[in-house]
Amino acid sequence: MDLIGLIPSFGNFFYSVLAFILALSVIVTVHEYGHYIVGRWSGIHADVFSLGFGPVLYRRTDRRGTQWQIAALPFGGYVKFAGDADASSVASADVSALDAAEKRRTMAGAPLWARAATVAAGPGFNFVFSIAIFATVMMFRGVASDPLTIDEIMPLPALVQELRAGDEVLAIAGVQAPGLEGLDDFIKQLPLAPRMDYTVLRDGATLTVEGPHPYPPLVNGINLQSAAMDAGLAMGDVITQVDGAPIFAFDQLPALVAAAQGKSLDLTVWRDGPEGGTVRQVALSPRAVDMPRAEGGFETRWLIGITGGLFFSPQTETPGVFRAIGQAAQQTLFIAQSSVSGLYYMAVGAISSCGLQGPIGIAQTSGAAASQGGLTFIWFIAVLSTAVGLLNLFPIPVLDGGHLVFHAYEAVTGKPPSDGALRVLMTLGLALLGTLMVFALSNDLFCP
Repeated sequence: MDLIGLIPSFGNFFYSVLAFILALSVIVTVHEYGHYIVGRWSGIHADVFSLGFGPVLYRRTDRRGTQWQIAALPFGGYVKFAGDADASSVASADVSALDAAEKRRTMAGAPLWARAATVAAGPGFNFVFSIAIFATVMMFRGVASDPLTIDEIMPLPALVQELRAGDEVLAIAGVQAPGLEGLDDFIKQLPLAPRMDYTVLRDGATLTVEGPHPYPPLVNGINLQSAAMDAGLAMGDVITQVDGAPIFAFDQLPALVAAAQGKSLDLTVWRDGPEGGTVRQVALSPRAVDMPRAEGGFETRWLIGITGGLFFSPQTETPGVFRAIGQAAQQTLFIAQSSVSGLYYMAVGAISSCGLQGPIGIAQTSGAAASQGGLTFIWFIAVLSTAVGLLNLFPIPVLDGGHLVFHAYEAVTGKPPSDGALRVLMTLGLALLGTLMVFALSNDLFCP
């Protein structure tokens, strides 16, 4: 056995685990802090705030009497409120002997509205956290501004390039360029040609210059855990040939990838460098991926895991706070809707269930996101936070959604479920959750 050859694999493994623990710890802290702070605001005392389970590594007690601790197993956390028999906050200790003021400080003795708000706050804080991250990243990166103006031109191999930074694009191939809203549809209707005329406004004068297709086969993004990432493609790479056939536009790629039907493709890739760029051959196999449709539902497509775009970066502007928050909320809602839709189509057998990842798959994706840089990793944490918040709203006993169902039952009937019913429901909930975890773990191990 080549032990030296295994070192990179072990390094990648530990890197992925550390990235996963960091991402999960941040998300769990946000989730549990939501429970804690809303409970505190609602008059419910928290005995313990724990990040992790098992043996306690560090603890301190604050002036309110809450014990803050870090435990040895960093795969979750909990808040134990006064009157809880355990960390699940479902079973309650006997609080009948307490006076009215002390009983009010317990979870069991608090009014229904306070208990429901405390439970709902965990997922709620996950969603708010996601929106805050998305909005912050959008404000940091900026958003493309109208009119379409060139900021920086990407290096391309052996292509005529007469455009300059600062040019305002008025027309392409003789057709007036629209605003940014309709740019994608506009470019898809342009003729597939390696060279095009661009009408630009430069230094107050209107000029016609020559440039490449607006969407060349340039790698502008790489999907996590994709064939492209595994093959070592990088941002800025330009695919010049597929199986020996020259290409000059990104829109030529989907048909070639689909036609391969998962068979290996030989890509000729140009990468810029200090000495004018290098050419190398890359072999990769497209993977079947279930993609959400804009009109709803999913379609299975063969993908190599790259996204394209303009060969130049447009000038940007910093969006206002409210605009950024609005777009971030739309992004969070899209993730939640796609997740629910995906689970439904998996359940009815319309798409592969391999899209459901377990801890190994999430850890691998965490490591892949971290390897792409800080912003990608932070964005991934926001996506995962949305998923955690959504999962906790499922009406399964043990999860927050199950607690909310119990509170809804109490609101309707005027009394909580009996202890016997709670024990049965909790057992069923644990069994269901355990089954889902085993199923997701089997996907990690056996899905391609």
